[in-house]
Amino acid sequence: MTFRTSFKTSRRLLLAPMVLASVAGGARGAGDDPPPLRLEAVSVTAPARALSTPGLAEDLWERSLTPGGVTVVEGTILGSRNVSSVADMLRYVPGLWVDSTNGDDGVFISSRGSNLDATGFDRNGIKMLQDGLPVTTADGNNHNRIIDPLSTRRAIFARGANGMKYGASTLGGAVDFISPTAHDVPGARLLVNGGSHGQLQGRATVARVFDHGLDGLVTVEGKERDGFRDHNHQQRLGLYANAGWRISEAWDTRFYATYVDNEQELPGSLSRAQLRADRDQARPAALGGDFQLDVETRRIANRTTWVMDARRRLDLGFSMEEQSLFHPIVDKVTVPGVGVVFDGLLIDTDHRDVAFMARYRHQAGDHALLFGLNYAEGRVDGEHFGNDGGRRDGLSTLIDQDASQLEAYAMDRWGLADAWTLVAALQVVRASREIDNTTVATGVVRNPEEDYVAVNPRLGVIHHPAPDIEVFANLSRLYEPPTNFELDDDVRGGDEALDAMHGVVLEVGSRGTRALARRGTWSWDLALYYARVRDEILSVEDPFQTGTSLATNVDRTVHAGLELALEADLALDEGGRHRLAPRLSATVNRFSFDDDPVYDDNDLPAAPEYVVRGELLYRHRNGLYGGPTFDVVGDRYADFANRFKVDDYAIMGLLAGWEGKGFRASVEVENLFDEDYIATHGVRERAAADAEILNPGAPRSVFVGLEWRH
Repeated sequence: MTFRTSFKTSRRLLLAPMVLASVAGGARGAGDDPPPLRLEAVSVTAPARALSTPGLAEDLWERSLTPGGVTVVEGTILGSRNVSSVADMLRYVPGLWVDSTNGDDGVFISSRGSNLDATGFDRNGIKMLQDGLPVTTADGNNHNRIIDPLSTRRAIFARGANGMKYGASTLGGAVDFISPTAHDVPGARLLVNGGSHGQLQGRATVARVFDHGLDGLVTVEGKERDGFRDHNHQQRLGLYANAGWRISEAWDTRFYATYVDNEQELPGSLSRAQLRADRDQARPAALGGDFQLDVETRRIANRTTWVMDARRRLDLGFSMEEQSLFHPIVDKVTVPGVGVVFDGLLIDTDHRDVAFMARYRHQAGDHALLFGLNYAEGRVDGEHFGNDGGRRDGLSTLIDQDASQLEAYAMDRWGLADAWTLVAALQVVRASREIDNTTVATGVVRNPEEDYVAVNPRLGVIHHPAPDIEVFANLSRLYEPPTNFELDDDVRGGDEALDAMHGVVLEVGSRGTRALARRGTWSWDLALYYARVRDEILSVEDPFQTGTSLATNVDRTVHAGLELALEADLALDEGGRHRLAPRLSATVNRFSFDDDPVYDDNDLPAAPEYVVRGELLYRHRNGLYGGPTFDVVGDRYADFANRFKVDDYAIMGLLAGWEGKGFRASVEVENLFDEDYIATHGVRERAAADAEILNPGAPRSVFVGLEWRH
């Protein structure tokens, strides 16, 4: 959304260097798009009196006033390489462990140690927003849908407690996916991408800016993928549209509509022996039970902005989303001589979420004030059935679940002096969860319900030792209520409710951009954090069904880590025709129990000890680019007892392309040397050596992409 706001400052706001830094970096072709991803610092010596500037500049300005880890990912990465899931888009965001389970839309995502259960269902711990309005459900789940990255102009990832700038109450923070508008991509665009494993993606976008302040954009997309494993076919159809109306110089409103019909076959996880025999096979139970994840999504939203004057702005938003889920996921269990002992599980439910958002910004002297309110209500109803080869087989459970969450927050970014900014914030959270599920055979009703209330303070400071360097620190309280899925899966059963997770985190770091001997620039983004968490929700073994995990609170855990992003733009000759553009993202994780009576100081599972991802691209002024990419991932455990270790791995790739005026082409080879490795895995309390919990990574793959712009 575009806002016409005058930009007045009482102290220096180095907006020009900020905007220039955002479009600097590796040499570009004749196209007008900025480079794929910028990690440079933004220098603000004191808060601006004006509230914002449009688009990327506004996001970078907000980032510069956050005393912690925030990464802005530009959506132009989409046309310069293969992007088939959100894991590809967030590849270079430090602090994340994100990978596609089978190369499709299903991803495991963890930020600063969130969601280390790796259950493969909730994906909680990160609040996902689209244009400032939630896609994450009211109870904190991201289980049914993750944003399509190809329909995103930009993503802003505020890690950990830094997500409070969006009001998020999660361990992992928040990510806001910004939709493109006709002001960003006027005219028409056609994008086609395809290659290995039967992958074919196509999308067409038409956008126009009309008279009288009106504009509109419509994108139609289709995706089909056979997958590199058996029983791994995906087919998706999507429609994304938005229309804006500049009512006056002070008022803007924009409406959004989304429709997605996604059907996926699920190959299931494998044991080590099954991997050695055939890494591409599906789990036998996945074939027998015809495991699927079929989701139909409908969403409408509106965001309206009132710019009262150069110092005051109010944003109001509303969203409503409905999902229909058909999900055969557990096969029948038959014991020879006994017969069927478990009927399997097929989930057939409808999900409805309604959300409201209000954000008021006020520049009062040296104080950049922010007041916000998020409110969401969600409901899930439907049935669970037995599973007979992907068909409903006997009604087992009636599902009735409700959730609501209110997040109110206030923040003051106070310019103490030319080089110092003090950030103080306070968040109030009130969450309600209620399960009312009925077992059909017995009539027994499970009704765990609880209200969760918390007050979460935050104090931070930003110092500018130089105009283009920031040093920051913050001390913040973490808080995350349980999801309904976790409440329903409480190991204790009955009507008891889990406690909310909470803790305190200390974070320090720096970001900045510096010149390199008149031959280019380099930038960095560094954060170190240490958090002590109480009542973290993890999983233990179901005492009545071996191999199935149930939720419980763990008394004390430690989440600590280092997050580093480096990027440079180096001229190889005096004229700058030939350039080198290295990029590196490095994450070191130290997540552990803290003197636990069962697990002592064992490592928490799922998150690797370290993750290093990078590329070294050559760029020519005519738009040609190419070079190697690499991933180096440390080992990790798949259980809390630390008996099942998943090996480390290193893979390489090649990326090349050409950007011309109105045209872009790319080719990417992933896993060049065809290494065997584990992409994601399930988690057990004590995993047996033959546990079927491993999801292999993709073999050598080649993808070609073409984009046309008019």
